[in-house]
Parts: sequence; structure tokens; C-alpha cells
Amino acid sequence: MLGLLQLDGYQLVADPAGADFVVVNTCGFIERAREESFATIDEMLALKREGKIRGVIVSGCLAEREKEKLLESRPDIDQLVGVFGREHVTKVADRLLGGLFEQRSVFRPAPTRPLDDKGRLRITPRHFAFLKISEGCDRLCTFCAIPKMRGKHASKPIEEVLVEATELAQDGVRELVIVAQDTTYYGMDLYGEPRLVELLRRLHEVPGIEWIRLMYLYPMYFSDTLIDVIASSNRIVPYLDLPLQHINDVMLRRMQRRVNRAETEQLLARLRSRVKDLVMRTTFITGFPGETDEQFSELVEFVRQQRFERLGVFSYSFEADTPSARLPDHLPQQVKEARREQLMAVQQEIAFAWNAGQVGKRIDVILDRPVPDQKDAWIGRGRGDAPDVDGIVYVTGKKLAAGKIVPCEIVATREYDLVSVAVGKPR
Repeated sequence: MLGLLQLDGYQLVADPAGADFVVVNTCGFIERAREESFATIDEMLALKREGKIRGVIVSGCLAEREKEKLLESRPDIDQLVGVFGREHVTKVADRLLGGLFEQRSVFRPAPTRPLDDKGRLRITPRHFAFLKISEGCDRLCTFCAIPKMRGKHASKPIEEVLVEATELAQDGVRELVIVAQDTTYYGMDLYGEPRLVELLRRLHEVPGIEWIRLMYLYPMYFSDTLIDVIASSNRIVPYLDLPLQHINDVMLRRMQRRVNRAETEQLLARLRSRVKDLVMRTTFITGFPGETDEQFSELVEFVRQQRFERLGVFSYSFEADTPSARLPDHLPQQVKEARREQLMAVQQEIAFAWNAGQVGKRIDVILDRPVPDQKDAWIGRGRGDAPDVDGIVYVTGKKLAAGKIVPCEIVATREYDLVSVAVGKPR
């Protein structure tokens, strides 16, 4: 949307106060995300009432999920743009500034092919970018509303992904973060079989890309060939994000995850044994309807056994338009939250111990930004740190710059973060 607006003559500014309009791109996945989205919308509407901005456009998943109910609850919103109405954002902006309010929303059905993401105006640092390889999801997990908001799984053709990756590399990107709703399922709709292996092999050859990071890998379709490609690559970082959600077989069936504990443990063992220096991220849900104390204890013990380097926990979010809302035995919010806190406390010990074990090691760090008001101090990430969701690595050293990859020695820890000294020449 930013790219389209820029092509149409609009200019992005740093401060909403004084802007002609703001676009609030929202998330509607779970209650906390909606609360954050509503808070931002309300903040922008307050600026509008104060006369500091002329209009507010709300786009993205919350707009798609709530539709006209958003205009009823917040009539000061000028325009709504659904997930698949984004190609019309310039027309929406033109209507707003032209004072034309006969049509205040743009919603389109999910396309059979993903929308084109070339020609972006990126607001991430220049050296890394998120690359979406498919849209939507064919999974029917009972807790999830994504298929309702983003439609069925649709893969971008390999050649189209390569064009986007090349464009990003030519714009200075060194780290590609591969995202989708279901990454391991990539290509099934287009080619009749998963094609992530072929895509990764082709991305491996894109000049300028040095790190390829894989996110949102559903724990199915992990072939030995896929593991070998990951393990043998000097560009695919040894970091895998597998959202597991639970480990008890009864809970997994109620969630409709289509995997069981034994299969999950076999996969984790294969990955650990074959991918050197693997850092694994996962997420779990506590307090899913019907979760007993024993089933939760099984999850806690599983986390203790597996010792995931990165782990996030969500307390179950009641979503009225999902199948899990109709399940019996919903738990009180305080139980869901208490279990989340208990599991996170277990993980904190594991994460802190893993960090302590990194002291004295040498790792490559990609530098994201300088530490404010400190000379020769930088904030970066190792191969085991995805942007925004994992820890950071503090780096001290001379002649450093954003986007450089620099060999560092870990000298200390700071809770979830690492402290290091540059010991080699940045590249």
C-alpha cells in the first residue's frame, strides 16, 4: 500500500500530526491484537477531532473481520480497506481528500492467486525484508480465524517469488525472512505437491542474499530432502520456527492440528540430529477449552525436555467465529493466564541457561541500528534471532554500520539478550 501511495504522489511522513491522513493497518487474529489495533485507531481519531489530521483509513485483518461494524462503533473512521482491497488504497485516499464519502469501504473476495508484492516502499531497515511466499491457509485449526480473514491457501509461483527476492536484494536486502500462513505447504495448490525445497534452492542462488530465515513452518511435510537442504546450506540460517500449540494428543485433536506427540517428537529429533547449531522457535496455547491440569503438566514437562531456545506462549483467546468457541469446558481467564505465566517461567530458565552457554563463543551478527547516545555500540541479531520476536545482540566495535555482518565474541548476557565484542572485519 505504501508503494502504491508513493507512486500516486503521496509522501510518507514520520509524525501523524499534520498529515493529510493516516492508514492504520490492523491485526484481527486474537483479542490482544484487536485491543492494540482499536487503541491505535482511537488515538488517530482523537488527532482527527483535534484537527491535526484530516482523515483516518483503517485497513487489514481487523477491517476484514469486523467490516461495517467498525463504522458503526467508530463512525469517525473515514474509509475501510479490507485485506484484498489494498490495491485500491490510492483511490480510497483520493476519495477521502476529495470529500467523497458515498462509498466508505472496499472489500474484495480472496483472489485465487496471491496479490503482487513487488514495488514495495519498505519501512524495515534496508538490509532485511519479509518475503511472503503464499497467502491464506487450508488448515482448519479450531482456534484460528485466519482462513475467514485471508481465504484459502494460495502460493505465489516460484518465478514470481524469485523476481521479488531479486528486487529486494538489489535494494540492499541481505536477510530474507520467509513468511506465509503455512510455509511447509508452499506450492501444493499450484504444483500438486509441496515445493519449498525447490524454492529454497532457487532463492539460494539470488545474488546479494546472505541469510534466509524460515518462519511459520507447520510440522507437516518435513521431508528428508527439505531437512538436507536446510542443513547443507550456507545461506539458510539454522533457525526454524515451528508453531506446535500443544503436545497432549487429546488437545491436539481438539485443536484439529492433524499431528500427534509421537510424530512431533520424531520430527524434532530428526531436525536436532541433522541441522548443526539449530535454534528452534515454537509457540504454545495455554487454557484451550477442556485442558486439564494433567494435560497442562504434560506440556510443561515436554518444554523442559525439549529445551527450545525460543518459545512464546499465548493464553487461549475466545474467538466467537471459530469452531473452538463451540467446544465445552471453557476455562476461566485467570486459569489461562496463570498457566501461561507458569510455562513462561519454565522457559525463562531454559532461555537464560542457553544464553549463558553462548558466552565465549564466536558468532556472526547482522547489525540493525546503533545504540542511542552511545559511541561504537550497536544492536544486532545472530543467526538465531528473528527480527521483532527474539532477543538481540549488543555489539561494541569500531567502523561498524547498519546492515554489516560482523564476527563477534559473546562476553556476557543480559536476560534474553547477549553482549558481544566485534572481533573480525565487518562484511
